[in-house]
Amino acid sequence: MKPNETLLNTLLVDNNKKIMFTDEEIGDEHIMTSVDTPMRDDAFEMSDEEKMAQIEYHFRQIMETLGLDLKDDSLKGTPKRVAKMYVKEIFSGLDPKNMPSVALFDNKYQYNEMLVEKNISFYSNCEHHFVPIFGKAHVAYIANGQVIGLSKLNRIVQHFAKRPQVQERLTMQIAKELQKILGTEDVAIMIDAKHLCVASRGVKDDTSSTITSYYGGKFQDDATKAEFLKYIS
Repeated sequence: MKPNETLLNTLLVDNNKKIMFTDEEIGDEHIMTSVDTPMRDDAFEMSDEEKMAQIEYHFRQIMETLGLDLKDDSLKGTPKRVAKMYVKEIFSGLDPKNMPSVALFDNKYQYNEMLVEKNISFYSNCEHHFVPIFGKAHVAYIANGQVIGLSKLNRIVQHFAKRPQVQERLTMQIAKELQKILGTEDVAIMIDAKHLCVASRGVKDDTSSTITSYYGGKFQDDATKAEFLKYIS
């Protein structure tokens, strides 16, 4: 096939309706256009219950298309379970109302060194194939007059993980949110994760992992960066 030749694929739906799509529509270039998760303007006009009803219906169609028998006791509740899981659990980070509330405290101890919270477990999903990404996030900051409760660092990581993601965007979103909350550029993030879109399909390499990082403010200094890396190694 010539490099500029468009590949057309055909699907047969309901035995008589053909749907055609091109490589451009599949979007294999995977270009990240923004730090923000791509969302439609009307993304939150439907209630959670309405979204779950829609997802349940469409997932039922997927299962039936695959040839599964939804009258089976093990399968008949699956569309509803998946719908609830999508909206209330693994993609709940899409909704701003689920952003964890964060209280800051005065740095009364005058602790001016870096604080590192490492090995924060998270589970996310690849936005290209909707299969899991999971791993550890390491978060550090240097206080600028105020400090944040330790558990809130975990909750912020997990909030941004609970949406369809690419790891680069996840890293940036955590960093930018912490910089905004803490009022300082002095934030560092490192994420080490496994992608099931690599491990369970495609190249099927289950031994590799992906590392992304962000260094803001003082963490761009070589000595400060080296100290952070020493703590998480």
